[in-house]
Amino acid sequence: METQQGIMGKTPTTGASATSKAATQERRGTRRCKITQLMRIRPSDPEKEHFDDMRGTLSVSRSGVYFQTSEPGYEIGMRLFVTLPYSQAPMSLNREYLAEVVRRTPLATGMFGIGLKILMEMGVQQPSDPGFSNSVW
Repeated sequence: METQQGIMGKTPTTGASATSKAATQERRGTRRCKITQLMRIRPSDPEKEHFDDMRGTLSVSRSGVYFQTSEPGYEIGMRLFVTLPYSQAPMSLNREYLAEVVRRTPLATGMFGIGLKILMEMGVQQPSDPGFSNSVW
């Protein structure tokens, strides 16, 4: 029969080894939130085939975005212009970012799961309004 000290010193066995626990450890630098926001995505490289993808986010963190798309043109390492959140409403302030594709997973639905890493903010984009003038009175 084991002593109480012997029983208390044991670690519980769950069938998972220490190496599998390390492999499933969270690698993200910041927490993510399951937020749906409309975004506009375009390739930043003029040599790549152009597409203009409008998608809703599935999860967002300070440094990345995950979404699903039917657009097959995404590649790992591809640089993109991402406008987030995106709105065509007059006087809306859209922030544009430079991002890189870090994950591309084919899904059973025929779509792709895309993970983007935000590299830098490009600035605030305002939609053009033909009735609005920037001239000084």
